[in-house]
Amino acid sequence: MATEIKTPLRYVAILGFVGFVTSFGAHIVAVNLPVYAAQVGVGVAVIGVLIAAYDFAEVFAKPLFGWVADSQGMKRTMLAGIALFTLASLSYLLLPPQLLIVVRFAQGVGAAALSAVSLALVGRYYSSQRGRAYGIYNAIKGAGYVVSPLVGGLIVLKTRFAMIFLAAALIGIVAFLVSLLLPSEASAAGDGGELDDDELSLRALVGVFRDPELLRWYAVIVVNMFFVGILFGFLPVRVHALGYGPAASGVVLSLVALSYLLIQPVAGILADRAGAATTVRIGLILSAASITTLALTTDVPFVVASLVAGVGIGIVWTNTDAMVSELADPRRLGATMGAAGSFKEIGDMLGPIVIGLLAQAFGLSTGFIICGGVGLLSLALIRRRRVSAPGIRNRAASGS
Repeated sequence: MATEIKTPLRYVAILGFVGFVTSFGAHIVAVNLPVYAAQVGVGVAVIGVLIAAYDFAEVFAKPLFGWVADSQGMKRTMLAGIALFTLASLSYLLLPPQLLIVVRFAQGVGAAALSAVSLALVGRYYSSQRGRAYGIYNAIKGAGYVVSPLVGGLIVLKTRFAMIFLAAALIGIVAFLVSLLLPSEASAAGDGGELDDDELSLRALVGVFRDPELLRWYAVIVVNMFFVGILFGFLPVRVHALGYGPAASGVVLSLVALSYLLIQPVAGILADRAGAATTVRIGLILSAASITTLALTTDVPFVVASLVAGVGIGIVWTNTDAMVSELADPRRLGATMGAAGSFKEIGDMLGPIVIGLLAQAFGLSTGFIICGGVGLLSLALIRRRRVSAPGIRNRAASGS
């Protein structure tokens, strides 16, 4: 029977801070790209490419680094990812500004490694109370999305654009140092036995994308990230359409981000008690119904619906992580969580594109209603957990 690693809460706090590196690094640059564009003399299309370069790197690199971590050691792989992110950030201070796209891609590759593996390590360290651990992890990581625009704006205001890369590098250095305090792990075989040559092959990596039980949860992840892209990308558009100014939009978005962050530890605790699948259903219902409601309300009801949407998204975010890690074959936990991370990025990119096309064709209100309906339909993806799922099957065979 597998031996559970007894881990204090400070370990998930460290892993959450590692996750914070990528959210902070992504957004401290992204929100200040208009300043860069003005300085270098490029248009808005280049801003879009620079934002996409970071996400594009993560889509493809997350499962690859997760696969590497399964065979070469999770902690080692995560430290390598932090180091790459830090060096890539510092390189902007030495390179011509026109090579920012290279810097962003390299940052994204490093972020993919540290993000996917830190997520997997939460599942490895916390086989019990997994929901609470993922809730804490995601709340700390998500704080990067909240504080980075403010910090980045102040840095650019007081110094210059290049200094935000120094700030990102300093965060990376701190994360590297505190990660040294985590328990060493030579490989991911600790919970599932020795890995044979077949399990180290690319076929094993492909396998985490083909498991039918995991595919259902990957699809739920895509839908939830679809909602994230809609809420944080097009909520300001809806606020503007209702006749409110930028200040009102900023207040609403801040409140939504706060509700999304604060609910995650609570949602994780509830998942440990009631089951991750049950809480995910509740979260999907809340977010889908609320996004639909955004098309039909104004004033206080509109703000309430926005907050409820943030709560629903936060619940699903945390507990799909917990569910996927539980279903994963312990020997392939890194690759599985990396695959889940890729699907997050795909959903995040699809949301703004889809609602933008729908809004263009049918109007913004209709776009919100259609997208909310898609969320309700996704409830059909969640069904009773089957013992045939790899992680459940392995634990049943070992008697745990």
